[in-house]
Amino acid sequence: MQPLLEQRALKISIVATLIVAGLGVGFGLVTGSQSILFDGMFSTIDAAMSGLALIVSRLAEREATRRFQHGFWHFEPMVAALNGAILLLLCVYAFLNAVRGLMAGGHALDFGPATLYALLVTLLCATMAVYLSRINRHADSEFLRIDQKNWLMAALITAALLGAFAIALGLEGTALAHWTPYVDSALLAILTLGFLPIPIGIIRRAMKEVFLIAPSAIDREVRAVMDGLLTRDGIERYYSHVAKSGRGTFIEIHIVTSPDFATGRGMIELDEIREEIASGLSVPPQRRWFTVAFTAEERWA
Repeated sequence: MQPLLEQRALKISIVATLIVAGLGVGFGLVTGSQSILFDGMFSTIDAAMSGLALIVSRLAEREATRRFQHGFWHFEPMVAALNGAILLLLCVYAFLNAVRGLMAGGHALDFGPATLYALLVTLLCATMAVYLSRINRHADSEFLRIDQKNWLMAALITAALLGAFAIALGLEGTALAHWTPYVDSALLAILTLGFLPIPIGIIRRAMKEVFLIAPSAIDREVRAVMDGLLTRDGIERYYSHVAKSGRGTFIEIHIVTSPDFATGRGMIELDEIREEIASGLSVPPQRRWFTVAFTAEERWA
């Protein structure tokens, strides 16, 4: 990962999100559109969470301290879970407002400015999604991956808004004009349902790390390397423990050996085994907490 590249991209994303938030709140109040106002509020919260992610990104690059002896990696899934929870609550609240609006008969809306808003935001969101996708090929950041998906989803949903507003604008003055008051509330309901997979996915991934659920891919990788070592004379069995928290991966391996193992070469042989295990792992050294212990008594494993 390239921290400076990640942090620069997050800063640009925050600025772009604030622009979208300002457009959403402004156009939402002018046009009276609940769906546009929801889009603006969603972007405002997203900007706040991106700012928090930027702070945590800088913190995660710091060295461990006496108080945080395992570093600051564990803050990343906590922030991601908070982000997802707030966005999920916003979606549920907005959906209930949309249902209430439909039951009340909808409301009038100025579709001209609403269509202009949808066009501007669609172009901006699509541009940011492409930009973050390209940057993250080099940065390999979970924060940028989440942010890029958010921008892509926003672009797709705002494009749907654009189409709906354009159709509603064309219906004004026709025999179907009596349906136009329902357009905004219906779009808000669809919009919130479309956004729901974003916070649910963020919460699901984050809680796996908060609860230290072993990542299956890394666990298989460790087991494959260790199974190959069992052919060595003197190595009887092993116990491995793997967990991921933010950008940090914790790998702990306890190797049970015969009592006379490595008596000839001593520590040199033990370090060679450690090096062999490390070379078989795909997680880079700067992003892992790696421990290999040897014992001849299984009760210590």
